[in-house]
Formats: sequence, C-alpha cells, structure tokens
Amino acid sequence: MSFSRILHTPKKKEKIMPNNNLLTEIQGSMEGFTKTEKKIADYVLKNTDKVLFMSITELAENCKVADASVHRFCRTMKVKGYQEFKMKLSLSSNTEEQAVNEGLANLSDEGIEGKWNRQLEQHLNVLKETRLLIKKDDIEKTVAMMEQAKNIYFFGIGDSLITAKEARNRFQRITNKVTCVEDPHMQAMTASLMGPEDMIFFISYSGATKDNIYVASIAQSLGVKMIGITRFAKSPLTSYTDIVLLCGSNEGPMDGGSFGAKISQLYIIDILFQEYYRRNKSLSLENNHKTSKAVVDKLY
Repeated sequence: MSFSRILHTPKKKEKIMPNNNLLTEIQGSMEGFTKTEKKIADYVLKNTDKVLFMSITELAENCKVADASVHRFCRTMKVKGYQEFKMKLSLSSNTEEQAVNEGLANLSDEGIEGKWNRQLEQHLNVLKETRLLIKKDDIEKTVAMMEQAKNIYFFGIGDSLITAKEARNRFQRITNKVTCVEDPHMQAMTASLMGPEDMIFFISYSGATKDNIYVASIAQSLGVKMIGITRFAKSPLTSYTDIVLLCGSNEGPMDGGSFGAKISQLYIIDILFQEYYRRNKSLSLENNHKTSKAVVDKLY
C-alpha cells in the first residue's frame, strides 16, 4: 500500500453510545428546558422514588402545572408517554435492581418457604389497605346505581381486562344485564349507543390509559353513569367518573399486571357482588339457581 493512500484512508467514526440514564439526561438538559419543564425536572430529581408511584395528575399537581405539561415534558425527554417515562426513571434510579437483589438476598437467607410466607404477607397487606380505602357510602351508591341501570358494562385494557372479564363472570350468575366488551374499538362503539340509563365500570390501575379516557369522554357526553376502579384518586380517568373505588396495591413501573393489583381489584368486585346480592336476595338467589342448573350437566 502506498504512503499517499495511507494518508487518505478515512478514519472510522467513533461510535457514540446513547445515554440511557434518564436522571443524567434530565440533569444535562436543564439549561435547555422551559420554565415549566424546569419545575417538573427539579421535582423529579428531588423525589424520584415518590414519582415512580404517582399518577400523571398527582405529579402535575405537585409541580403546580397541567397534565399536558407533564406529557410534553415526557416527549421532550424522547419517551412516548408518562408510563414509559416512569419505566426509564425506574431503571435509571436502580430501584428495580435493588429490589430484585434484596429479594434474592432474603430468599437465600430465609429459604423458599420463607419467601412464600412473605408473599402471603404482602398480599394480605394489599387487601388490608384496600379495605381501609373503601368507603361505605361509595359502595352503597355504586350498588344503587347498578340496581337502577338498564345495562352494566365492565371495560378494561390489557391486564385490567382480566379483572373486567372476571367481574362479568361473577355478576352474570345473578343478573342478565352485565356485559364485558373486550376490544377498545368496540368499547368506543358500544359507548356511543349508550344513554343515562346505562352504566360503565372502568377498571384501570393507572387511570391514565388513553383508550379508557377516550371512551369515558364519549360516555360522559351521553350522560352515562361511570365508576372507576383504580389506584389513584387523581388521574385523567377520575375526572370523568361519578364514583372512584380505590384499590390498595403499589405497583412499580416494571410491575405492570402484578397479582397485588388484581387481588385488590377483585376484592372490590367481590364486595360489590356481595352487597348487590344482599340487597336483591330473592331475585339473585333465583337467578343463581338457574345459572347453576344451566351448567350442571357440563360437570362429571
């Protein structure tokens, strides 16, 4: 190879690795933020662990900004939405990794049965917290609305759909006015044909799922009664619902669809079922006998 050719051989460009630590990215971008973005960034940096368990509305209120401002901040940080923002924040703060490491350490110390006992305790605590959050008046008002409703719908997206289907299955044993619509497009179409005599249960841990909010906005314009079963008293969904029933499970950004969340939601469903049954005992008992008889031949 000639000397001149060596001189003109282009150098390979160094590969620049992207910065995947969201906290570092926020700190490094401070000078370029707007005044509103700086308020959000400052709060996130000082309260990272708290933010992981906040709804978008709660974060907005703590920063004294609008929900839309938080969403725009997420887009500024090159994430699609608030949930992805919390996931990246969790990974950056090492909270998830620490929890896993602590769990492994505890497992090696206490043995497998100790791990089972700890899981049991965690689930019991979820139920106890949910019980403390449940208000008698809200349950009574919700059941009264169910009694007056012509049709009752259970809507959920993703993992919350599992709870919605279970709620439908539970109530279908004692009344024929319950339905679970699974597809988000069909939920919107179904809502568009509802009226004041209809009722929707929105089951959503975060209360910030776009499909739920879209359907709720349609239902609200038609006077449909709406109940939210969610973790957060303040979220985009709860601004549409007539009653909010809070479940008591803290779920990290990387724990979507956790058993704790489902257990707390199902506990609320069962309380509603028992109260509805009690207040409509004669008809519920009659229908329960009919539905049980309808499937008895399916069993050996």
